Amino acid sequence: MNPDDTKLSTLLRKSRVSPPLPPRFQEKVWRRIEDAEAPAPSVPGLSWLDALAALVLRPRFAYATVTALALAGILLGVYQGAQTAKQNEQARYLALVAPNPLR
Repeated sequence: MNPDDTKLSTLLRKSRVSPPLPPRFQEKVWRRIEDAEAPAPSVPGLSWLDALAALVLRPRFAYATVTALALAGILLGVYQGAQTAKQNEQARYLALVAPNPLR
């Protein structure tokens, strides 16, 4: 089999069956391309939320976001613990100074 055989190449090209394209095929392809490139329609209440989520989920901001959330959780836990300790101390002091006479 010689790859430079022109008769064989011509015969193979003629024997290849190419099915006809569906109606309006090219128009539909261009419409899909335009739809994919068009900006997504914005929902009035979610546009800023989507933009914030897209920014936070970028890889370079993901570590900073996780660190900030962990730090915020730690600070809120420390604050809550201090408030609970203060309330417990106040309850103990009140129990020492003015014991419940109904016992």
